[in-house]
Amino acid sequence: MARTKQTARKSTGGKATKAARKSAPATGGVKKPHRYRRGDLSDFKTDLRFQSSAVMALQEASEAYLVSLFEDTNLCAIHAKRVTIMPKDIQLARHIRGE
Repeated sequence: MARTKQTARKSTGGKATKAARKSAPATGGVKKPHRYRRGDLSDFKTDLRFQSSAVMALQEASEAYLVSLFEDTNLCAIHAKRVTIMPKDIQLARHIRGE
């Protein structure tokens, strides 16, 4: 039997607990939804600097991860009696790893 995708459902909220209802103001204080305002993040610092040793460490770690992932992917393809790796092999390898 084929698996079907579940569609996302919008949450309808839910019933508040007694403690939450007691602590709520009786005047009906309604919280306004957050509104996006342009320019709030414009002063975010974008000129980041990295040490060359940090970049090299990141590259080494990412290459080691990819090599081991492709090794496991190749084993999954061989197990399926194929020599060509496919996206489903990568998905299976990641699923088995618990990622």
